[in-house]
Amino acid sequence: MPFEEIFPGVYDITCLTTEGNNRYRAYLFDDDVPTLIDCARRDTTDALLTGIEETGLSPGRLIITHGDGDHVGGFDAVVDAYNVETWAPMESDFPSMTPPTHRYQEGVQIGRFKTIHLPGHKDDNYGLIDEKAGIMIPGDAISGADQRGLPAGQFHLPPAVHTINLNQAEETLEKILQYNFNSVLLFHGSNVLVDAYKKLDRYVNFPGKPPSSYKGGTPVSPK
Repeated sequence: MPFEEIFPGVYDITCLTTEGNNRYRAYLFDDDVPTLIDCARRDTTDALLTGIEETGLSPGRLIITHGDGDHVGGFDAVVDAYNVETWAPMESDFPSMTPPTHRYQEGVQIGRFKTIHLPGHKDDNYGLIDEKAGIMIPGDAISGADQRGLPAGQFHLPPAVHTINLNQAEETLEKILQYNFNSVLLFHGSNVLVDAYKKLDRYVNFPGKPPSSYKGGTPVSPK
């Protein structure tokens, strides 16, 4: 399936699914400026462009969550195919023929999304939050549990082999809980589209967990 409309005007473009339900995907939002979030792998460019075309939308903006090859591989192809402004984290360094037109840090409003720095998986990993719609896109700060062979619809930290600092990765989960959301759109494993805040809170604040050292404030309750 080239794309799935998971919410009105929100498209999951899954370019490749490999063993263990590991997915390589992008998201396209039908906004005033149609916005593409990430662009999958270089070898999935044809699938990405086909998926975009079949939505009937023409992206005017591309936001990169971080510089891993499975998130930026289609960057040049999207720039060549569409008249897009491009946004990438200030910390990201990835090969492309055309440099990003904008660099962002934490707290920047890009269309409907506010940026959140979520390091741990990688130093340049960012999330995007639309609290009005209740949608969180955490980059690779979280995976779907079925990436690790567990039931779909729950969360898990990304595999340690792909994570530079597991302690920091744990802390970013607590940071995510400072925001209001009901759905989390993931890049690996299945999305969590219902009760995502409660499910993440249960995963992070498990029974018997020691007091947190996170200094980011008190978690909010979902609206």
